[in-house]
Parts: sequence; C-alpha cells; structure tokens
Amino acid sequence: MLLSLLFLGLAALVAPSVSYGCYGDLQTIQTPEVSCEPVQTPACGVQSAAKLVQVHIIRLRQYEVPIKRVAKIYCIDPALIGALISVESGAGLNLVDGWNRDRTRYGLMQIHKHYNTIPVAWDSEDHIAHGTNILVTSMKELRIKHPTWTWQQCLIGGLCAFHDKVRNIQVYDGTDNCNLNNNYVNTVLVRAKTLQTMGFTI
Repeated sequence: MLLSLLFLGLAALVAPSVSYGCYGDLQTIQTPEVSCEPVQTPACGVQSAAKLVQVHIIRLRQYEVPIKRVAKIYCIDPALIGALISVESGAGLNLVDGWNRDRTRYGLMQIHKHYNTIPVAWDSEDHIAHGTNILVTSMKELRIKHPTWTWQQCLIGGLCAFHDKVRNIQVYDGTDNCNLNNNYVNTVLVRAKTLQTMGFTI
C-alpha cells in the first residue's frame, strides 16, 4: 500500500500539467453557465461553445505548430490562443480576404484596426504573434494598474481588453460584460479548456 502511494506521488510530480503559461491556470478559472441572454445566438451555452471549437478543430490543426511556437515565446497557454482564434474568426471560416464583414478587424485573431495592425498575412505566425502580444500586453498593463489583482483576474480583464480596446477595464467583479451577449470571456475559456483535452498543450 505504501509503495503504491509513493508511486502515485512520484507520478504526480513528473506528469505534465494540462495548463501552461505565466498568467494563471485555465483549469482553476471558473466558467459559469454561458448565458443565452439578452441575445439568443447559436454560440450561447457551455455545451454549444465547446461543440463549436470541436467543429473548428480541423482548421485549428493547420495552425497548431505556429500557435505552440508563439505560446512558448509569450509564456501563454496555446489552448487560449486557439480558443481566441475559434471565437474571433471561426478559425478563419468567417473571413473574406482575412477581414470581417465590415472590414474593421483582420486575421485569425481579428485584430481591430485601432491597434494599427501590422500588414502581414492574415493567417501567418506573425499575425498570431501580434495578436498574442496584444493580449499579453493588456494583461501586464492591468497588473500594473491593479497590483492587487491575481493573474487570473488580469487574464479575464485582458481578454476583455483584447476584444474591446475602447472599454476601460476599471473593476473586476466576476461579470462578463465584454460583448452584447455578456459571455465573451466565458466562451473563450470554455473553448480553451476543450482544446486542452484535444492536445493543444505544451
């Protein structure tokens, strides 16, 4: 019995972590029910959010290597980058020549024009790195502005800032009011956790 416990303890020490990154463990961030109010959309609900990333997984596999390279450079979970790509552009399915419908956002990560987007290919590693840098910079800025926040709180606020740079993230109160559906952050996190189970890990 003692030998078995020792073996399990050693296995736990050497087993790779599902989560990766310097900005909080995705597995410990709570993802409450993704609301279907006030706007009913096909993406609402935790199960729907998870299913949609499973639809996108074939396209995401095309970018898995550059996503993981960028994730290592920025010390961020590759599943989070993949989830952002899934939510923002449907892994490229929702784009025309790399642009959204009203041509205000560009590329897999749908970087808004107000970020002075670098003119690179919309599905390139440089584009993924640019989008990831925007997210990481937003998190670091929030940590400086709110030094008492945990990295997990900064991650949630950083996702909001990535999606809506105009929004002034002043208070972390657990709400998810980054878009009209009040479910942007939770949708990203649900998809990221789903991608972790599908091999988007380092």
